[in-house]
Amino acid sequence: MVRGINRQIIEIIDTGNMYYERALLVVRPEYAGVQRAVLEREAKQVLNDMQSPSCLKKSSMFLYWFLRLGAAAVVGAIISALLLYV
Repeated sequence: MVRGINRQIIEIIDTGNMYYERALLVVRPEYAGVQRAVLEREAKQVLNDMQSPSCLKKSSMFLYWFLRLGAAAVVGAIISALLLYV
């Protein structure tokens, strides 16, 4: 049996996130009377703070550290070569 549900939901269509097309956020009952503009601003802030899915984050972090350590190795090799031949 389904009873009446009294919930306010905010739907964000343009999330600004490349992974998610739209978001549905349920407003707590004690904040249902807050102005809609304030709720939408807070909802967009929550979506902006959201990060990428964990598997994508791990692969991009691997690439980041690989490039960073590779660059450090190249710089170290150049400095060693300059000190050795000078």
